[in-house]
Amino acid sequence: MFKTRLLSGIVLVLLLIGVVGYGGNILFGTLLVISLTGMWELYRVADMERSLLSCAGYASALLYYGMLYRFGTRFMAFFLVLSLVMILGVYVFSFPKFRADQVTMAFFGVFYVAVLLSFVYQTRMFPHMGKAMVWLIFLSSWGCDTCAYCVGVLFGKHKMAPKLSPKKSVEGGIGGVAGAALLGLLYGYVTIRLGVSRVDPLHCAFICGVGGMISQIGDLAASAIKRNYEKKDYGTLIPGHGGILDRFDSVIFVAPVIFYLLVILTR
Repeated sequence: MFKTRLLSGIVLVLLLIGVVGYGGNILFGTLLVISLTGMWELYRVADMERSLLSCAGYASALLYYGMLYRFGTRFMAFFLVLSLVMILGVYVFSFPKFRADQVTMAFFGVFYVAVLLSFVYQTRMFPHMGKAMVWLIFLSSWGCDTCAYCVGVLFGKHKMAPKLSPKKSVEGGIGGVAGAALLGLLYGYVTIRLGVSRVDPLHCAFICGVGGMISQIGDLAASAIKRNYEKKDYGTLIPGHGGILDRFDSVIFVAPVIFYLLVILTR
């Protein structure tokens, strides 16, 4: 099992290097596919992935990515209102086929998966430094996860959230944050030496440390949703990892945090 996860992780990282490193358009298209797949998995947990209501959610995600590509985030409020109207329209004109909690899940899926995940692209397109700084998202999320696992196995004694994830420990969580901060610091020094970034390595360490804390909340939040619906994984798309949401649950939360920290720290 560990070898399968390691091999799948290596393949995923190599694919990510190709997608992120080549250009923004390829990353944009890849994130759109990942978003739609993640929404499918989320809706499947609620047994609504093939419903007319979920189709309204998929259409909203497509609309959002189209508006993001063409106009940026200038019409975000308009999009949210339009998305809600579309989903509520399906709810009203097909009543009583769907329940109110399914309507909430349909709208939640659009924002939770598609909108939040799009901040990976927005960070990649950050002026002058996006190509280098987008990697802080993955360093802080996946780096924290790896460091937390190693520290937790060696020193973990106090459970962080036993009902959601019995294997996660407070010691592992602290080690994950510290490890993510260290990775950010090293990455900051490397990018400055290579001349691809001017961001202070201490800022990179701070960003990754905060990202590491947020990533653990994202991981546990995704677990909470699965527990509510009595599911073990969101899917089986990635061998050894589960579904798209099982692998990107922390990235979804970290991406907007990294983006806005860069906005604040690089003013």
